[in-house]
Amino acid sequence: MIQIEQTIPILRIFDVAKAKAFYLDFLGFNIDFEHRFEASLPLYMSISRNGMTLHLSEHHGDGTPGTVVFVRMKGLDDFHRELAAKNYDYLRPGIEDQRPDLPFRLMNVLDPFGNRIRFAEFEAS
Repeated sequence: MIQIEQTIPILRIFDVAKAKAFYLDFLGFNIDFEHRFEASLPLYMSISRNGMTLHLSEHHGDGTPGTVVFVRMKGLDDFHRELAAKNYDYLRPGIEDQRPDLPFRLMNVLDPFGNRIRFAEFEAS
């Protein structure tokens, strides 16, 4: 029997301080682990929040800037209010009005490296 336990996107980053300011301070993720083969070599880290895990990597070949991650979630309005209250200087995402051709509402978040996370809340069935 095949069973997939989890899918974890790997997003390319180029500046650890900017990545931590965005993913930890702004989006509210926590660090699961950080790894470097040596102090001067690229960082590979795992972050998570409420059941969502992302890996962030400075390693060449680990992801391409401009990657899109689609996140199905509940509580989009609460999350939006949380982010808006932080007054982050570089991004003020909004919730897109529901399009008649899509069964979900959407909030796009763009990280400092061109990666986009689409947080989507589907209509109640």
